[in-house]
Amino acid sequence: MLIAVMSDSHDHLGNLDAALKLALENRAAMIVHCGDFVAPFSLRALDEAGIPVHGVFGNNDGDQYLLTRLSMSELERVTLHGQVGTLEVQDCRLAFTHLPIVGQGLAATGDYDLVCFGHSHNHFAANTGRTLLLNPGEIMGKDESPGFCLYDTSSRKYRRIILA
Repeated sequence: MLIAVMSDSHDHLGNLDAALKLALENRAAMIVHCGDFVAPFSLRALDEAGIPVHGVFGNNDGDQYLLTRLSMSELERVTLHGQVGTLEVQDCRLAFTHLPIVGQGLAATGDYDLVCFGHSHNHFAANTGRTLLLNPGEIMGKDESPGFCLYDTSSRKYRRIILA
């Protein structure tokens, strides 16, 4: 299964829409978002992609109550996990968070195949034991070219997609 790993969209709907289009064209079956959606309309855009979305809060997601209420009442495919999310998808154990230090701690446990984080707005990938620690970079496009990553749960490999 291909998972689109995204972070730090910061209400940039143009880039988010482009990323969602590319994720769907590449046949991603799920989206993991590592926080900083910012406003409810970003969650609506993610929901409209038509595939399951799992997200965590970032430091710029100010009204977490409103975002949670929206995801639980009006959105069909968005699940918010708080500060840390964990999933098992086709025997692939993954965790996701916003802050790098939390991601580093999760990766150090050795309990996960993939740990994703955001916050820095910079793409990063490194192995910690058998765990891939991955920052997909930013959707926003403030500090680097906007993009996201596709992670294959079968091969345990990822590739970065830059928005054109």
